[in-house]
Amino acid sequence: MSFNPEYTDPLQEAILACARPLEGGEHDYDALFEMIGDARIVMLGEATHGTDEFYRERAAITRRLIEEKGFHAVAVEADWPDAWRVNRHVRGQGDDAGAAEALSGFRRFPTWMWRNSVMVEFVDWLRGHNAAIGSDRRPAGFYGLDLYSLFTSIDEVLHYLDGVDPEAADRARERYACFDHFREDSQLYGYTAGAGLLDETCEQVVAMQLRDLRQRVAASEAGRGRHATHSDEHFYAEQNARLVVNAEQYYRSMYESRVSSWNLRDQHMAETLDALAQHLEKVNGEPAKIAVWAHNSHIGDARATQMGWIGEWTVGQLARQRYGDDAVLIGFTTYSGTVTAASRWDGPAECKHVRPGMPGSYERIFHDVGLPRFWLPLRDCGLENHPQFRQKLERAIGVIYLPHSERQSHYFDASLPAQFDAVIHIDDTRALEPLERLAPVHDAEPPETFPEGF
Repeated sequence: MSFNPEYTDPLQEAILACARPLEGGEHDYDALFEMIGDARIVMLGEATHGTDEFYRERAAITRRLIEEKGFHAVAVEADWPDAWRVNRHVRGQGDDAGAAEALSGFRRFPTWMWRNSVMVEFVDWLRGHNAAIGSDRRPAGFYGLDLYSLFTSIDEVLHYLDGVDPEAADRARERYACFDHFREDSQLYGYTAGAGLLDETCEQVVAMQLRDLRQRVAASEAGRGRHATHSDEHFYAEQNARLVVNAEQYYRSMYESRVSSWNLRDQHMAETLDALAQHLEKVNGEPAKIAVWAHNSHIGDARATQMGWIGEWTVGQLARQRYGDDAVLIGFTTYSGTVTAASRWDGPAECKHVRPGMPGSYERIFHDVGLPRFWLPLRDCGLENHPQFRQKLERAIGVIYLPHSERQSHYFDASLPAQFDAVIHIDDTRALEPLERLAPVHDAEPPETFPEGF
């Protein structure tokens, strides 16, 4: 690239030498796709859970991954049952009349993460793409990686067993009755169990149910021998049963150790990604290729961040350890603009101003470069050895944004070149448009608390 801006700062010059401007053309990401090569797992992050441009760029890159590189699936930071409803819709199954209806299963806070205008466009595109491909190609799917759907997943296991083995369904109901006293309140169960207020937790019975379901699926496939088909319905049910096991442990651990609960969640996402890859490989007869959408704090390599230094890991780190160079991690950053976020957990979606990136942060460095939109390869660019770039502050805005306490609530130390393989920077961004009504932009400063919700 040949840039000649009026900068003499050595770090800015080094960034400009590597940066690829994004000018809105169809070839903006050609070099990025060369870097991706034959990778099987491409993780696409976001610096916030409520920025329109992050969703649009992820969707554009994912469309090319599906069309040009034969990717089989999109796996997102969302609950397994809710995403499965979208999966059925994009593959021409189910009864939903359109994308917005298929996305209506996302009712848990924050609904705007998946019930938004960009997702409607992407789901419509994915359904149209699948309808247009030939019969020799399996349609691309849409799947969830998260574990918050404890009670919904219980219902889905029971629904599956009701259809294939009513007696097994009755046994499962007896086991899952362990949760009946908590009125489908996962956190109430977690608090009661984690605080040691139960004579016996539900840990053993949910593990027993998963084991029995797995044995049933294995016996069914073994009975068909070489004519076995790898049923999506079996796979869906088994993953729901596994989710119940991990969610029970997750909610119980929330009241014992924050690091433990974080690790359990990302471990579950990594296990779900691996299980999905194995299932798709069996179905398609070739190694699975999956695009992953999640927050930077999940898809970045924790070993390069303050999170990792205190013992946390991420699905991005676990994917690198499992898949090596077959996993590509791509982060996103922004300097200023607006964002869709809440001021408290379960609060309404608001359109909030994003404060300009702080001095000493990667966001401020990228702003000072002077390019409004660009992507930066972090492999073999030399920036990993630049002393002024090796470790800086990085911003993370989850579903809660507290501008008043931004330094404490939303910044952490990180080494971007080790955290990601590439980063996409969009200097000024706008709030994601939820399908439900959004509160107007305001400048009120909420109270100073630490947010949960990446």
